[in-house]
Amino acid sequence: MEMHHHTVGIWGSWQVAPEILLPLLLISYLYLRQPKTEVSPRQRFFFFSGIFSALAVIVTPIGARAMDYFSLHMVQHITLMMISGPLLVLGTPHSFHPKNRFFVAVTNPFFSWFSYAALMIGVHLPVPHRFIMDNPWAHTYCEVILYLLLPYFFYFNLLDRNLVNRRVSPAMAVIALFLMMVPETLTGFFIYTAPGSLYDNMYTLNDQRQGGSFMWAGSMIIDAIWMSLAVYHWIKSEEQKSRDVDAQIAAGNV
Repeated sequence: MEMHHHTVGIWGSWQVAPEILLPLLLISYLYLRQPKTEVSPRQRFFFFSGIFSALAVIVTPIGARAMDYFSLHMVQHITLMMISGPLLVLGTPHSFHPKNRFFVAVTNPFFSWFSYAALMIGVHLPVPHRFIMDNPWAHTYCEVILYLLLPYFFYFNLLDRNLVNRRVSPAMAVIALFLMMVPETLTGFFIYTAPGSLYDNMYTLNDQRQGGSFMWAGSMIIDAIWMSLAVYHWIKSEEQKSRDVDAQIAAGNV
């Protein structure tokens, strides 16, 4: 299979991508309408950093040519799944915790872990990847949207939201993040070390290996950051428990 033909160079390729741009703008508008008491300056920073990171790999040449170059596809993938998703979670107001069955189901710790891992591995298997590349609508309306939604569901109960309404303990959050490194790094490792093209010469071997190296090394670095944050919050939660116990003992001695 050959690349899609373009009349301009890579860095001259930009796209509007209204199917993604408009929902992100709507979400940003609704977020800005939140009372200041509901959202801290730090949360606003995280939220809009997440929005910006998503747009940076969708409307820019990275997104416009992600179907032509495996390395750009992987940069988009890594950014949306491992940077944008967690940042949007960290920026989510503490009061946001829907009780409807759908949200409860998709943020279930086991379901969200396996769905995240399945998406990350599945889209890089030869047959699904070939289908997505042969059908641009699958990339535009399915793959990219899932890259935003499933990571958000996965990280929703793992990263700090003042430990409010979480379904996973801080210790289990660290374990879940650590376990996710296994499929992420192995996916990148096998792509990088493949002796030949995995995708019927859709990309050059060098481009394929470059994308694999981004996944292999990038996921370890990014995951280490989120794990460090989770460990920090775990320590803080244990310190809070100790203070609560001390306060109860002191109250009992009064």
